[in-house]
Amino acid sequence: MTDSLHTLTSMPTARQAGCPFDPPKELIEARRHGPISRFTFPDGHQGWLVTGYDLLRSILADSRFSSRKELMRHHPLIDYGDIEVPPAPPGEFLLTDEPQHSRYRKPLVGKFTVRRMRLLTERVEQITAEHLDAMEKAGPPTDLVTAFAKPIPAIIICELLGVPYEDRGSFQDNIDKFLGGEVSDEELVEAYIATQQYLAVLVAAKRANPTDDVLSDLLDSDLTDEELRGMALILLSAGFDTTANMLALGTFALLQNRAQLAALRADPALTDGAVEELLRYLSVAKQFARVALEDVELGGQTIKAGTTVIVSYATANRDPARFTDPHVLDLRRQDGGHLAFSHGIHQCLGQQLARVELRVALPALLNRFPTLRLAVPSEEVALRPETADIYGVKSLPVTWDA
Repeated sequence: MTDSLHTLTSMPTARQAGCPFDPPKELIEARRHGPISRFTFPDGHQGWLVTGYDLLRSILADSRFSSRKELMRHHPLIDYGDIEVPPAPPGEFLLTDEPQHSRYRKPLVGKFTVRRMRLLTERVEQITAEHLDAMEKAGPPTDLVTAFAKPIPAIIICELLGVPYEDRGSFQDNIDKFLGGEVSDEELVEAYIATQQYLAVLVAAKRANPTDDVLSDLLDSDLTDEELRGMALILLSAGFDTTANMLALGTFALLQNRAQLAALRADPALTDGAVEELLRYLSVAKQFARVALEDVELGGQTIKAGTTVIVSYATANRDPARFTDPHVLDLRRQDGGHLAFSHGIHQCLGQQLARVELRVALPALLNRFPTLRLAVPSEEVALRPETADIYGVKSLPVTWDA
């Protein structure tokens, strides 16, 4: 660390021209100054920004830092003034601490094991092939987001939770609205309420007529309908949006790194490592927040109780103290251990599902269309704004030799 502690007075929201896969340069610069910086929130709250890998990992495993929604009154981009933030709705376990967190998560752990997710491989292969067939039949060009990246994870997570196929479109649109960072507050609230109302009807339908799905399996627990609704919301949104953006942004990154793309096509054994490297390199879940429950010594600084700390996964996964040449996409990278799925008790429950989908869908796409390429200049690819919870592309126009 340098002699003077680095300070950011606002959260950077612009990526450098021509570098859509790198975090904003101000965040990279903050990490160069050291693993922790002072950060001033829009409402004036004096908090912290953690950008270093080791420090960030330690926070995620430290019970002295809370994920409770009602304690995180300070948003890195929005000044909410004196608005009191309520606790997370029942079941939304990402924004809870122990013991409530385990009450929600424990019944789900057995549903998302490595073994169970691998059993889904054949179904993922089938869905992927169907969408590749449709792309081939329609011919180039196409928007890879709508033709491929969104429908595959949407179908899988809907089938897992027992969401009827015919309802997938409206659910997908609403998830886009409240996670995409581009609609008004009114539209966001409307989409959230509509999703909650839909899930209330779905849970009631499962109570009346259970089917072979995760949601029905949870009916024998002591979870209330309201809690089941909140859990389903987290699973549906996280299981769809993150993977959809990884598929599209990952394809974009490979198309911009032709040597890496050629290596992956030539050697199927690279697939698992390639998926892990893309997860590290892209870090679509850019950041989250924690709140100190007591005074904590961290990186040579005292984090006072009640202080909000932003943890930047995107910069931690580019930390040169942890990764060799961190800004280089290297599908043969050996220094793994990324934090794309977080760490600690909140480590992503669906990470094995995401891995199965990425390991199947990406190679299948690249092998089906050997001449796949962007249909527009790379600078014209529409990117999600930094205000979105999950980074990615809004659309990815691609073409190939028919």
